[in-house]
Amino acid sequence: MRGTDPGTSTIRDRVRPASAEELASIPWLDALTPAERRRAEAAVVVGEAEPGDLVCRIGRPPTYWFGVVAGLLKMSNDNADGTSMTYSGLPPGGWFGEGTVLKREPYRYNVQALRHSVVGGLPADDFHWLLDHSIGFNRFVMNQLNERLAQFIAARETDRLNDPDVRVARNLAALFNPVLFPGVGELLRITQQELAYLIGLSRQRVNEALRALQAQGAIRVEYGGLRVLDLAALRASVTAGKGAA
Repeated sequence: MRGTDPGTSTIRDRVRPASAEELASIPWLDALTPAERRRAEAAVVVGEAEPGDLVCRIGRPPTYWFGVVAGLLKMSNDNADGTSMTYSGLPPGGWFGEGTVLKREPYRYNVQALRHSVVGGLPADDFHWLLDHSIGFNRFVMNQLNERLAQFIAARETDRLNDPDVRVARNLAALFNPVLFPGVGELLRITQQELAYLIGLSRQRVNEALRALQAQGAIRVEYGGLRVLDLAALRASVTAGKGAA
């Protein structure tokens, strides 16, 4: 997959055409006309990323619009002092970086695989062709940008509270976002260690917060993942935490 970091050449080595099953999991294809969809499906490729592989790297120009077909990625920014700020986890169904591709500017963040993942890519030129020719694609991208802006504003507000329980609830609510991550559904395949890594808390502290959310009836901790039982209640716990602050 051209445009990835030279140290992650193994991703490029594993690029192949998307299978019919993989194409069926790409949400924005449903917004296209039959002719637009045929063009897009012919252009989409997928690559396999191993844990630690960088899909996007700060300072590199975008050559693809990326999406998660399977697995889990992390979008973050590593600071000069050695600290790292995580912007978002990226579960299945999530397509990201449309603003960067739209402006054709270098990435301002890294995107790294947390586990073995299958990453889809639409070449930047085809992305712009769809913007120029497809009303359905434009609406999808606008919805993405609007939803992501709201997500980042909420994240900024929550992080200022420095309340671990609220941070866990906010991150879970974001990962279960049906607009940005339609492939998740009601069950998010994630370990508590992966969630702790995304949030920046210890696994023990994340476990405490998850038990509290489960007691409230918002989620259920299951083997290999977390099931949302009441998304509205999960989001309300974030709002309640802000009010208490």
